Amino acid sequence: MPVLAGSAAFGVGEATRWEVGLRRKPKEAVAFYATLAAAAALGTGIMFTPIDPIQALYWSAVINGICAVPVMVVMMLMAGRSDIMGEFTVGGWLRALGWLATVAMALSVVGLALQWML
Repeated sequence: MPVLAGSAAFGVGEATRWEVGLRRKPKEAVAFYATLAAAAALGTGIMFTPIDPIQALYWSAVINGICAVPVMVVMMLMAGRSDIMGEFTVGGWLRALGWLATVAMALSVVGLALQWML
C-alpha cells in the first residue's frame, strides 16, 4: 500500500507541477504530502469496506492496461517529432520497438475485450 500511495502522490504532484519528493520537508511540499496522506488513508479505509483489496488491485491493473494504449500512441507520436523532442527524437529501431510494444498492448486489450464478450 505505501508504494501505491507514493506513486499516486508523485503522479498527481508531477501532473499539477507541485513540489514533490520525499526528500523535501512537509512544509516545502504540502500538497504532495497531503496527497500522500489521502492516498494512504483511502488505501487503509478500503480495509473497512466490503471491497476486496486484491480485487481492487486487479481491476486497477486492468484499467491501467486499457488506458496505457492511447497514452503509448500519443507518446510515440510525440517521440518522433523533432519540434517536441529536439535532438532526442526517437528513430530507427528504437522507434520500431516502441510501435511494436504499442501494437502488442493494443492487441492485448482487444484480446481482453474479446474474452469478455465470449
